[in-house]
Amino acid sequence: MGACLTLASCASCLCGTAPCLLSSCCPSSYNSTLSRLAFSFFLLLGTLVSIIMILPGMEAHLKNIPGFCMGSTSIPGKVNCDIIVGYKSVYRMCFAMACFFFLFSIIMIRVRSSKDPRATIQNGFWFFKFLLLVGITVGAFFIPDGTFNTVWYYFGVVGSFIFIIIQLILLVDFAHSWNQSWLEKAEEGNSKCWFAALLSFTFIHYALAFSAVVLFYIFYTQPDDCTEHKVFISLNFLFCIAVSIVSILPKIQEAQPSSGLLQASLISLYTMYVTWSAMSNNPNRHCNPSLLSLVSSSPTPAPGPTQAPVKVQWWDAQGIVGLIIFCFCTLYASIRSSNNAQVNKLMQTEEGQGLTAAYEATTGEDGVRRAVDNEEDGVTYSYSFFHFSLFLASLYIMMTLTNWFKPDTDYQTMQTTMPAVWVKICSSWLGLAIYLWTLVAPLIFPDREFN
Repeated sequence: MGACLTLASCASCLCGTAPCLLSSCCPSSYNSTLSRLAFSFFLLLGTLVSIIMILPGMEAHLKNIPGFCMGSTSIPGKVNCDIIVGYKSVYRMCFAMACFFFLFSIIMIRVRSSKDPRATIQNGFWFFKFLLLVGITVGAFFIPDGTFNTVWYYFGVVGSFIFIIIQLILLVDFAHSWNQSWLEKAEEGNSKCWFAALLSFTFIHYALAFSAVVLFYIFYTQPDDCTEHKVFISLNFLFCIAVSIVSILPKIQEAQPSSGLLQASLISLYTMYVTWSAMSNNPNRHCNPSLLSLVSSSPTPAPGPTQAPVKVQWWDAQGIVGLIIFCFCTLYASIRSSNNAQVNKLMQTEEGQGLTAAYEATTGEDGVRRAVDNEEDGVTYSYSFFHFSLFLASLYIMMTLTNWFKPDTDYQTMQTTMPAVWVKICSSWLGLAIYLWTLVAPLIFPDREFN
């Protein structure tokens, strides 16, 4: 009898209107937070499946999919199926996730409150959503090659460009909330300890960013080559110094007392990561030595247009770091509770109420404890924009796991191209410009409310 009741409760959660499976672990959480966490779990689950698909040894199983290694027209038959099968699998898995989230982004346009019937779809029916995602994924693996890989590559480039900007905005918001929290604790007591902690992390961020610049000049430039890398490193280094100086100007501090070097240092460190990621996509191996060659001190290959990589390396250091940052930003976007008006406007969210509710969730007639509905009067975030962000995240994961390889770059192997380099560098510049705008906007428009 107890087992039957348990199954009935689980069925209620899976098919009902509230994510009560999660609320059983977090009984005082808001419905809006748990729904975002559930959708983020779908994204992370799809990411995990994509990672498994490119692990060594998986190509033997993927080749068993009917027609998956036959009739490829986007890449001629010279390419070994062992090389291309993981690439094609990741593209199709991420295509399925992108379609799933884009569909919800369209459905949830202009949902104003939880009283809207579409809010029930957003906050419930998780079992059917999972079945929908699985169905789209299965169908994606039967898409014929044709021009699919090439076309979807360009979708991935544009989507990844936008998502890198979103990641930077989330990091700005995280640093702002971090700085504000520690300043409030410093005012409450033991100020020396909290100010020392702020200073320490700021110093660590700047030390890592400066060390990265030095290492970039040593390993990613040559005296008679790699002009683009020299320009990228120098410009981003100067831009980071500029935004750091602007963040502590008296006028800026007067308009935004919570702005400071902690935010600027974190943004500088992220900018250096994007710079490294961009240089790691340079097809010129003379300017882009692999991490393995740096560790083993193997000689750098001579430059030349005819040189081709020996094999495909799906995993590299910048890709792993990118996945870590992606996971952090995805989870933070699900639980973020910010009072930064500018970031909230950019991310289409309302002022945060906190991760947990002020009172305990009630228990329904079926004995299931459900999350607190905090959106009866109005949604706390744009459902449509949230799903669109996950749509962009799916494209970013696709490009990261495949190292931004272009399907028809090299007929013998897979390799990256310079457009991937420029996409990342331009996104770093635009991200710095957005951060600079958040600093100077209150001075340019003093009549508007930014705090």
